[in-house]
Amino acid sequence: MRFFYFLFFILFQILFADNTNIIHNGQTFIAITSQKKPAPLKLEHKTFPWIPHPTNKEQKIALVSVPYKTSLKTFALGNEITLKVIQGNYKQEHINVDPGKAKPNKENLKRIAREREEANKIYSIYTQKRYWNSPFIYPLNSTITSPYGVARVFNKEVKSFHSGTDFRAAVGTPIAASNDGIVVIAKDRFLSGKGVVIDHGESIFSMYYHCDELKVVEGQRVKKGEIIALSGRSGRVSGPHLHFGFLVNGVLVDPLNFIENINKLMDYK
Repeated sequence: MRFFYFLFFILFQILFADNTNIIHNGQTFIAITSQKKPAPLKLEHKTFPWIPHPTNKEQKIALVSVPYKTSLKTFALGNEITLKVIQGNYKQEHINVDPGKAKPNKENLKRIAREREEANKIYSIYTQKRYWNSPFIYPLNSTITSPYGVARVFNKEVKSFHSGTDFRAAVGTPIAASNDGIVVIAKDRFLSGKGVVIDHGESIFSMYYHCDELKVVEGQRVKKGEIIALSGRSGRVSGPHLHFGFLVNGVLVDPLNFIENINKLMDYK
C-alpha cells in the first residue's frame, strides 16, 4: 500500500509541478528547445527569435532579455514557456558629478539626443552571423564598485538606474574585449565619455565606457581578450572606473548575469 501512495505522490508532482521560470527584472532568460521550427517567443510587445545553440546542434535557444522597467508579473512567452518577473534586490546610491553633466544645457541635450539616435540605429541592425564561439569574459579583473540595477540620484536631483556594472580601474588600466566581434562605436560621447561598443552578432552588444584612450576604430574586427581601450574618467562620472554593459535584443541587461547564463550553455566552469 505504501508503494501505491508513493507512486501516486510522484505522479501528482509530475502532473501539477509548477514549471514557471522566475527571473529578476533586468536579467536574461535563455529558453531552450529541440523543436525544428518553434514559434518565436514574445514578452509584452517584443519578439525574441530562436538562434542556434552554441554547442548542441539539435537545439535552439532564445535570448529573452527582460527590461529593468518591465511589468512584475507572470508572462506566457509561447512554446509552453512561462516566465515570472520579480523585483530584483537593487539598492540606491547618491553620486556627485559635474553639474553640467547632471543637468546638461540645451546644446548638450541636443548632443545627447543625437548620440542616442545614432546608437539606436546601430543597435537596430540585426547581424545574423555569430562572431563568438567561446565563453565570454570580464573586461578586467577588479572589484565591482556599482552593480547593475542600482537606483541612482545624481547631485540630489537627477534620477536613473544603473544600466551596467562598474569596475574599479585606475586611469590607464587595459580593457579587454569580452568576446570576438566587430567594433560599431568607438568615440567620445557626452554621457558615456570615450567608449567602445562591440557587436557580437545576433543582437548581442557589449559596452565599455568612461575610458581615457581608445585602442580600436569603428569597423575593426577584434578577438576575445584583445585590448580595446584604457580606462579613465571621461563622461558623466564621479571618478575613474570602467562601466561594462550588455545590450541583448535591444535591452540593457545585467552583464554579469548574461555572461553567467550564456557560458553555462558551453559547459564553461
